[in-house]
Amino acid sequence: MRRSGSWLALLGFGAAVAGAAWFGSHFSPRNPQTRDWYSKLQKPSYDPPDAVFPIVWSGLYSLMAIAGWRAWRHRSSPRRALALSLWTAQLLANAGWTYIFFGRHEPGQALVDVVVMEGLIVGFIVSAQEIDRPAALCFVPYAAWVAFATLLNAEIVRLNPSQPS
Repeated sequence: MRRSGSWLALLGFGAAVAGAAWFGSHFSPRNPQTRDWYSKLQKPSYDPPDAVFPIVWSGLYSLMAIAGWRAWRHRSSPRRALALSLWTAQLLANAGWTYIFFGRHEPGQALVDVVVMEGLIVGFIVSAQEIDRPAALCFVPYAAWVAFATLLNAEIVRLNPSQPS
């Protein structure tokens, strides 16, 4: 397990996650054009109130940074390399989903992205499990939330067939 530079690395993982969140925030419903488009979409009855999302995502982003950092701290191995590759890919897919769904207003394409993202998240859990069980466990709430988000996204696509896909 690596010790040297460990706290600096944690800051790096935190910065990477914060960067993805910052990128996504540019396309969130706080943007007036996006808010107008999003408010007109038919949504399922189980769509959480808007206030829930920043609370949930703050916790999930924190866990994502911790998980990546914990995986990074272990000695170099093919399993560690795979876990870190999956961690990076899921973060890119996460930022991409926000851009596709809210930025481009394409729920159908966003659904493809979120399904891929869920696969990457589960892949990280499986690969990290072998090197650092707490890192894998940090991703379990994230996997659950993204599974729920996938259902929401799919239902929005179903309820709004005239939207681009």
